[in-house]
Amino acid sequence: MGETASAPERDFTRRELDAIRRDFPILARTGRGGRPIVYFDSSATSQKPECVIDAEAEFYRLHNGAVHRGTHLLGDEATAAYEDARATLADFIGGSPEEIVWTKNATEGINVVAYAIGNASEGRGGAEARRLRIGPGDRIVVSRAEHHANLVPWQELCARTGAELAWLDLTPDGRIDLDTLSAITPATRLVAVTHVSNVTGAITPVEPIVNAARDVGAMVLLDTCQSSAHLPVDVGALGVDFAVFSSHKMLGPTGAGALWGRRELLEAMPPVLTGGSMIADVTMERTEYMAPPERFEAGSQPVAQIAAWATALGYLGDLGMDRVAAHEETITRALLEGISSVPGVRVLGPAQAVDRVGVVSFTVDGVHPHDVGQVMDAEDVAVRVGHHCALPLHSFFGVRASARASAAPTTTLDEVERLVTALSHVRSYFGGM
Repeated sequence: MGETASAPERDFTRRELDAIRRDFPILARTGRGGRPIVYFDSSATSQKPECVIDAEAEFYRLHNGAVHRGTHLLGDEATAAYEDARATLADFIGGSPEEIVWTKNATEGINVVAYAIGNASEGRGGAEARRLRIGPGDRIVVSRAEHHANLVPWQELCARTGAELAWLDLTPDGRIDLDTLSAITPATRLVAVTHVSNVTGAITPVEPIVNAARDVGAMVLLDTCQSSAHLPVDVGALGVDFAVFSSHKMLGPTGAGALWGRRELLEAMPPVLTGGSMIADVTMERTEYMAPPERFEAGSQPVAQIAAWATALGYLGDLGMDRVAAHEETITRALLEGISSVPGVRVLGPAQAVDRVGVVSFTVDGVHPHDVGQVMDAEDVAVRVGHHCALPLHSFFGVRASARASAAPTTTLDEVERLVTALSHVRSYFGGM
């Protein structure tokens, strides 16, 4: 599968959706106003089904041990959970287990690639690392739509190596403008882009970007944090070289993430973090490192969280990502229609539910986004407020911050109605029309 579902799928029935919602204990919480909380902040962190909560607790209760160390039962069980989870994620994204590097989050995954390239550029690594080197005269390309996690590491790498940072610009509605693909020049060594904007919800047209990068021999890194819980993701079909994933965006625990990379590129990358668990041999004079993925997994890993993430992936797989996408299309249409119907409200990003997911950022005339969030919280509707770690994109729209509603597989049309009703009260609360 590529950027969207390969064939039309049906939305969840109301009965199915009710059953899904019963799996999430937190949805029974009431808010400050005494009503059930309507949670529209899944892009910040997703809520967890009970099976995921139980899986993490069960690991600690029954299987806790250090992975790849010792020969006792608990160590063997912990190692099996750790490696089985690697295979589960690989299957979920269309990769191979040996291409999955565990990290503490997607941000660390991006930084692993950036620092490995930096280390290679300083002459570290073997002969194969030379293919990763960058320096003055080379270029890294991002887009103006990036989360800071996929912008700042590349700014820093350019500062360390003397390479140039360039970017793909945007259309007026905030989509990546393919007319700016000329930024990918023969000097380009890496292109790093988001799969879905965490502000506009726009799905990036990955194929033409990958093709432009391939034409000049550049690598491509894809940030899937806002796509992998909303759409089917197949790294092979997408044609990228690296992709990063975040457990807590995908119904899993915090503290776990992953970097997927093509095997030959991971093998070329020198290590970033060094220490235990990634060593083949050590003398007082030199160290030999293990092959990937272990080369990049120094120290103790969040094994319980990784095991529970595998449970979350199984849950998403049972729902069917095509059906998750179909449900989200229904919710996205309702969000866009409802939010844009409120006087004085401006939607940032595409106005139609085409090639976008249920991430809708908006501003309210005359009201600071933080105040918008507080008024809506008083009506037990939870939205994100701030710059969403995407200041350049907000600057593009001429604002400093926004409020954001983001959907999940549990989101209902009734919840959309409650959000729109709460939003319609915001301006009157501050004396507006």
